[in-house]
Amino acid sequence: MLLDELKPVEALLTADFRSIEPRLQALDKHLTLRTYCDGYTLGEFDTALWLALRGNKAATSFIKRGALANLARWFQYIEDNHPEIQAEIKAKDAAAKAKTAAASKAGANYALALQDADQGVVTRFLPEPSGYLHIGHAKAALLSDYFAHQAYNGKLLLRLDDTNPSKEKEEYQDAILEDLALMGVKPDQQSFTSDYFDYLYDMCIRMIKEGHAYADDTLQMEMRDQRWNGIASRRRDRSVEENLRIFAEMKEGSEEGLANCIRAKLSVDNPNKAMRDPVIYRCNVDVPHHRTGFQWKIYPTYDFACPIVDSKEGVTHALRSTEYTDRNPQYQWFIDTLKLRQVHMWDFARMNFIKTFLSKRKLAKLVDTGRVWGWDDPRMPTIRGVRRRGMTIPALREFILKQGPSRNVTTMDWGMFWSTNKKEIDPIAPRHTAISQKDVVKVTITGAEAPAGPFTADKPKHPKNKEIGTKKLAFASELIMDQADAKSFKDGEEITLMAWGNAIVREIGSGEPIPTLTCELNLKGDVKSTEKKVTWLASKGQELVPAELWDFDYLITKDVLGEDDNLEDFLTPVTESMEDAWCDEATKELKKDDIIQLERRGYYRVDKGLGDWKNGEEGAKGKRLVLFAIPTGKK
Repeated sequence: MLLDELKPVEALLTADFRSIEPRLQALDKHLTLRTYCDGYTLGEFDTALWLALRGNKAATSFIKRGALANLARWFQYIEDNHPEIQAEIKAKDAAAKAKTAAASKAGANYALALQDADQGVVTRFLPEPSGYLHIGHAKAALLSDYFAHQAYNGKLLLRLDDTNPSKEKEEYQDAILEDLALMGVKPDQQSFTSDYFDYLYDMCIRMIKEGHAYADDTLQMEMRDQRWNGIASRRRDRSVEENLRIFAEMKEGSEEGLANCIRAKLSVDNPNKAMRDPVIYRCNVDVPHHRTGFQWKIYPTYDFACPIVDSKEGVTHALRSTEYTDRNPQYQWFIDTLKLRQVHMWDFARMNFIKTFLSKRKLAKLVDTGRVWGWDDPRMPTIRGVRRRGMTIPALREFILKQGPSRNVTTMDWGMFWSTNKKEIDPIAPRHTAISQKDVVKVTITGAEAPAGPFTADKPKHPKNKEIGTKKLAFASELIMDQADAKSFKDGEEITLMAWGNAIVREIGSGEPIPTLTCELNLKGDVKSTEKKVTWLASKGQELVPAELWDFDYLITKDVLGEDDNLEDFLTPVTESMEDAWCDEATKELKKDDIIQLERRGYYRVDKGLGDWKNGEEGAKGKRLVLFAIPTGKK
């Protein structure tokens, strides 16, 4: 490579990594037998080149991995031997670290330089209203919102991709809008792909007239095989006139029209199968569109509509998950072929969790077959599901934004997800007590310090946060206690009654399960000296509140469900458990969505408070608390 050919490279190395990678390879070849690119000492060209590369984080990371040995050697040599050129870089690094630290406090710990951001940033979130938003959608929405409204002073567009009436419902559309609002995502503009059906129809006509699309009546399975094996359709060379005639038949929904689809004429045998003549229009006359009714009998595909409407609406940066990476060249082909305004694309890895699947089709199957209670079931990986399980919106935003726009695809454990939530709820969750109703043990308190009658005392709801307030704690000589605790006691053992003091076990009632206990109160005892700190409830002096304590398991038994795996083969047989319990009287004030901690049990979200029941809804058990256990990230 001649030096004159290298000269323009320095100015081009601030672009995105994908566009500069070939230039890096050329540099590596040039440096095969050279210490410097130009001459035998550090000159202006090597300095400018090194600073340009050092300022491109993606390029620096790639070089230091050593894939291009000569370039890596040169880069490291300059860094080690010429500190005099690095003062400006170090100052920029320090400023970037300060900015990153500030962003981390705000819920994000990454920085990404979007291409041509100085010309304006318009991102978009593009969900299909064919189900409820899941945590994968949440990442796409929050990242697009972050880059539009925090990283840059831009705009966020929300477009509902409603191009398949067979799957879409107004219910899903409304739920998406509600969930985005819940997450604090506020689009600057809202639209529907269906708003552009006339425009997309005209674009398809143009594609056909310019020889870039054709009508095809090949049967679906045969077409799939042809695309897979790189075989051209026998309809690929139809005339423009014939293709226009058939497209008109498709628009009318005639018998001939229904037998056809329109395919873009990209390639027959491109190694990237996404580039092999994709379908861009198909008929659907069986169900009405939830917005346009039966006005249309033909609908554009996502692959066709997405780039065209992105460009039309002014999107500058389309962020989408890496599952679309193979389709990026196809996206670009439509932009170039139709000579539309360019849109930058940036791929990020979707969030994958163990024992979880995010396919809306499979999630819908669980809902439709009654395997779960609905899209908001606490076992579902939907926004509403994790919310109902007890995930708070601040923790959800923090967790997702801290994942950043990395392209590295990983399958995460749920531990970090829920531990982020624990940090949010622990300082503010009021403490309460619950005792299992099954085999409850009746306890008699004796001794000189035993209360003559029931009484109450004000106790803090949270031991470390006085702002949470106080509650009335009832004391009496008659208590109830969990069977599991009673079974662990020995005669004469000193225990600690939490929030009261020590007591000595004097008598353990005979029987299995243990029916009764007698304990002598010893308030002078040292609570630090006892091995067992147990929860209890006074059975006199307060009205105990009945409660259901629910806990949940993973929906599937396999860490990662393969594409060929049959969902039915890996469904967990039993995924929920419920325990009837008694809670302290202060819990009668709890209402839906409150989050509490039950001492020695963990955190719970209130799914129903006593006042949340509709008339007659409570059934034979009567009104009760319904509490869902919130995971904390611990195994």
